[in-house]
Amino acid sequence: MAIGSVIHTFTVALADVDRGVYEELSLRTAQHPSETSVNLLMRVLAYALQYEEGIGFSEGISATDEPAVHIKDLTGRLLAWIEVGAPDAARLHTGSRAAERTVVYTHREPQRLLTSWAGKTIHRSAEIILYSFDRAVIEDAATHLERRNTMTVSVTERQLYLDLNGATFTTEITAQQLP
Repeated sequence: MAIGSVIHTFTVALADVDRGVYEELSLRTAQHPSETSVNLLMRVLAYALQYEEGIGFSEGISATDEPAVHIKDLTGRLLAWIEVGAPDAARLHTGSRAAERTVVYTHREPQRLLTSWAGKTIHRSAEIILYSFDRAVIEDAATHLERRNTMTVSVTERQLYLDLNGATFTTEITAQQLP
């Protein structure tokens, strides 16, 4: 953890009907001084939406050789490289080579990201999935983050229903594969 980081705790009730995942999660994350609240929220959402045994956060945005979120098996082998925001093509290439699957969660304009990656060398690019949310919804939700947070994350038919500290938000989760 970097000096000056702020620790946030999240009590998350997860009901992902699309995947059949129902869990109560207790998370502690460090927010680096240069990390935005939106990025922190995106990391927590990516964690919840990819939740399975072996999932964990990296050291945060200061960990340049690790994804924001990862999934490892019991031997430590990297199963999933999970990025948030707008990673560059080189980072996706590294992640796709290192892990069995690579996914990206963003609140940015997905077409702009896909265009920025076009023509770049990205290992197994056709297998990488880009999940996007409505930017205004995520930015509004991020304003409700506190040091101690209570969240309900529900997903039904790729629709995200988020309750964060009493404020309710809804956005579609759009999935696209890289070309």
